[in-house]
Amino acid sequence: MARILCVVTGASYWTLKDGHRHPTGYWAEEFVAPYRVFTDAGHEVTVATPHGVVPVVDTMSLRPRMAGGEENSLREEAVIEEAEELRYAVPLTDIRLEDYDAVYYPGGHGPMEDLSTDLDSAALLRDALASGRPLGIVCHAPAAILATRDASGGTPFANYRLTGFCNEEEAGVGFADRAKWLLEDELKKLPTEYSRGPAWEPYTVVDRNLFTGQNPASSGPLARELVAALA
Repeated sequence: MARILCVVTGASYWTLKDGHRHPTGYWAEEFVAPYRVFTDAGHEVTVATPHGVVPVVDTMSLRPRMAGGEENSLREEAVIEEAEELRYAVPLTDIRLEDYDAVYYPGGHGPMEDLSTDLDSAALLRDALASGRPLGIVCHAPAAILATRDASGGTPFANYRLTGFCNEEEAGVGFADRAKWLLEDELKKLPTEYSRGPAWEPYTVVDRNLFTGQNPASSGPLARELVAALA
C-alpha cells in the first residue's frame, strides 16, 4: 500500500479580468476518477488544501452534460459524498513530503485562483519534483507550477515536457476572453516544453517523475500511470 497526497484547491471562486467572481472549486471527474483508481489499487489517499479548508466541487462539473450523462454524474456525486478524506483536509503547512509515496493535483478553475500563487504548494512541488516521487498534475492544476518561480523567474520545472488545459478548451467553455491569463500561454512562458492533444480527448505527458494530463478526460489515465509507477 502506498500513501498518495492529493493537493486540492481551496478556492470557491475564480476572479475574472472584469472582477467577476465566477463560482468554482475542483472538477469532479479529476478527483473522482483518480480517487477510485488509487483506492481500488489499495492505496491510501490524504487530501491537503491551503489552510486546511474543506474543498468544494465545481457544481458545473456535476451537470449531466459535463459529466457524461446523468448516471455518471450521480456516480461521481456518490464518490464525493463517500470520500471522507475531503472533509478532513490537512493544511498544506502540516504536510511532510517524506510521509507520502506520490503527489497528485486535480484541477478545476480553482487552482487558477489560489494554487497559482500559493507558496506552501510551491515548496511542496519543488520538493516533490526533486525527490523523484511520482508527481501528477492535471488540467488547470499546472497553474500551481507558476508559484514555483523565484525572484528572477526561474523554476525547477523549466524545460520539462508537460501539458495542461489548452486555450482551445478554455474557449470551448467560454472563458478564454474573460480570464486574466490563460494556462497554456503561461506554461509556455516559464518556459516549458508544452504540448497538447485534440481538445477534450485524453492526453498525458510523462517527463522523468512529472506526470501531467491535459483535461478532465486525462485524469483517469494519468492516475493509472501513477499507480504503475508505484508498482
